[in-house]
Order: sequence, then structure tokens, then C-alpha cells
Amino acid sequence: MLKRVGGYLLHRDGPVPEASRQLEGEGYALLPGVLGADELAAARAEIVRIYETMPADGRARFDDDDFRYEMFNKCGAARNLVARREILDVIEPLLGEDCHIIANTCWRNKAGAEHRHGGGGWHIDAGPHIPRAPGVAWPADVPYPVFAIGVHVFLDACSIECGPTAVIPGSHKSGRPPPANRRDDETLRCEGRAALPLVADAGDAALFVSDVWHRRLPTREGDTGRFFLQIHYARRDIAQRVKPTRIVNHVDAGVLAGVEPERERRLFGLHPRGFYDG
Repeated sequence: MLKRVGGYLLHRDGPVPEASRQLEGEGYALLPGVLGADELAAARAEIVRIYETMPADGRARFDDDDFRYEMFNKCGAARNLVARREILDVIEPLLGEDCHIIANTCWRNKAGAEHRHGGGGWHIDAGPHIPRAPGVAWPADVPYPVFAIGVHVFLDACSIECGPTAVIPGSHKSGRPPPANRRDDETLRCEGRAALPLVADAGDAALFVSDVWHRRLPTREGDTGRFFLQIHYARRDIAQRVKPTRIVNHVDAGVLAGVEPERERRLFGLHPRGFYDG
């Protein structure tokens, strides 16, 4: 656990939420009942209106209508949800009190339509932040650092039939991405541990470390779709990805016109879209 003191991150002593310890050790946590019934109904209705009144952003490589990006720029409900203390109290001991939102996307996956996006196979969202060769274990007496955390705030319940996100507990400590040749293998294990589905009720929030191996499970008969607000938080040192770098960057227009080679574009911060920014 850590805290920000001045410009530095220091070791944090004292009590922290049990969910913070679970995130650090297991790579995931589930917070039940973050939203009460009235709050949930109001937030859900406002976000549904975003889908009805604002066209798709055109960023997704798959069915773009499932997604609405940079949600805190689009509705008050999202701005309220991303700042809930129930979430911040859990993530700040891992990311620092000055952590910020790097992406904020809403997902509305239609019933019976699975794997229309890149999350249908085992993957990690970023990193591994401390890559290691196979067989190189992380020291048991050193807490594994966390750099980014994904949060799903469920606007509808997500049962096993709906193809919930599954995580492999502890896999964030492996220092490796999931094996590419087992991307769709539901029996994949890491250090002997199997997948755990993050089933949830409406109003719950699921949290997972960016490095943890995770995927959307296949849907089953009775699937009613998925609807959740996704928020990615990261340490202050990690750049925001709310808008693509072609839109928001630090390159003056006159310089931008002459930046052509791909390596040079990346050098100046003009990166191609990745997971967080679509």
C-alpha cells in the first residue's frame, strides 16, 4: 500500500479496506451495492438517453454501437459515478490519492451477441508493468505494485448466462500476458489457479488490476446482455487516454505537419489507438 506525500509515493501504514488488499494480492475485488435502487435507476436512465441521443463514437473495431466513450464528458451520472468514495477509498491506497481517470467507456452488449469486441479472449489491459521471464517468481515478501485498475459499475445484473468478465486470481503477478495460443481456452490456469467469473447484481462494482488475465466468458441460454459503466484509473504518472492522441496532444500545429515517420510520431506522443482509447 502507498500514499502520495509531496511529489513522492511512500509506503502506507495503517488500516485500508479489505478490498484494497484483495486487489493487491488477488488482482480483483467485488463491491456489492455501490448504488442504491433510486441512484441506480436515475443513473441508468440518463446513460440510456446517451445511447438514444448521441451517435456512436466510431472508435471501436467491432460493433461500435455497443460503446460510448469519454462518458464523464457526456453525462452527469457518469461524473458522479467515477467519483464515488466507495471506489476511491479502495483504489487510492494502491494508486495514490492523486490517481486519475485514464478512460471512461460505457458498454451495452446486446443479448445473444458475444465476442463482438476484443475482450472475448484472455488478455490484459496494459503491461505487464513489470515483465519477467517464465519461471522468475515475484518475491513473496514484496507487495506487487499496481499501476492501473479497471472498474465495472453494473447498470444491469450480469449473471453467468450473460458472459461475465472472468479473471484468473493472482495472474497479475506473473509478469507475463496470457499465452496467445490459448486465447479462447476457458480451462486456462495460471500457477494452478482457474478462472473466476465476476457475476454481479445491478449496482455492484467489479474491480480488477490491469495486469490480471481476464476475458469475457461465452454467453449461455438466458443471456440478457451486459450494461455497465467502465472506468479505468491509474497512477498520476500514466497518461490519460480519454481522447485519442490525434485529438489531444502536446505537439504544436506547425511541428505536427512535419511529423511523418511512425517512430517519430510515437516519439512526439502521437500514438495509434490502444485498448483504453478504443
